[in-house]
Amino acid sequence: MNIRELAALTGVAERQIRYMIAEGFVPAPRGGRARADYGDDHVAAIRRYGELRARGLPPAAIKVLLNEGGAVPFPVAPGLTLMVEPRLIGSGEPAEGLVARLAEVVRTIVEKDRRDDD
Repeated sequence: MNIRELAALTGVAERQIRYMIAEGFVPAPRGGRARADYGDDHVAAIRRYGELRARGLPPAAIKVLLNEGGAVPFPVAPGLTLMVEPRLIGSGEPAEGLVARLAEVVRTIVEKDRRDDD
């Protein structure tokens, strides 16, 4: 797809997409400037950037997280922080599946703690 189609699909202005590419938040298009081609990886990168910005992270912090490849911290409750791999943020994976898996992990931890206390 071309940049106009990418902008329509993601709801992000072409100028903003060019900024994200220049800053390294989104990979460069395939085919060079004259025949630039964008794919699902570009859509995912734009969504990931948007999700991180919506969570309040400034561009500089997003750049550090993406360059280091570390997980993104999301405080859930006092003393509980969920670490999410950057590739999952804005990936389009249904949140319900992630939440169900997380709930199962939390249940397992709580049950183990209860058994250890007995």
